[in-house]
Amino acid sequence: MPLKTLPLEEPTINLTSMLDVVLNLIIFFMISTQFIQEERQYDVKLPTVSDAAALSGQPDEVVVNIAANGSFQVKGQSVNRTELEGLLKAARERFPGQAVVVRADGDGKYQPVMDVLATCRQVGIRNVSLANRLTGTTP
Repeated sequence: MPLKTLPLEEPTINLTSMLDVVLNLIIFFMISTQFIQEERQYDVKLPTVSDAAALSGQPDEVVVNIAANGSFQVKGQSVNRTELEGLLKAARERFPGQAVVVRADGDGKYQPVMDVLATCRQVGIRNVSLANRLTGTTP
């Protein structure tokens, strides 16, 4: 008795549910942008204050570069220890949590690094880090 076999159906991808999700997302985003525009249409006279500070994030850290000969540079300017102390003190007054990064030449003397760390401690900066690089990386 011969068995009748039907050809196998080729698998197909049903995209109907994916299209439903995409259309729902498009509708959601279209509606949400309309709410934003409606909130801006109201004329609101904002109150004023006399001593408001700018709402900004944490300032960039102060980078102190120490050359192999022991000279200091901050923002490309050569400074001595008293000038460095003045710069760090002014930065600390502007932002109490000011960060300082000390970048010293690996072949240089250790005393200038300790001088910068002592200066940071004198002006009250506690967020100090020493820059380094991984062995085998290029400068």
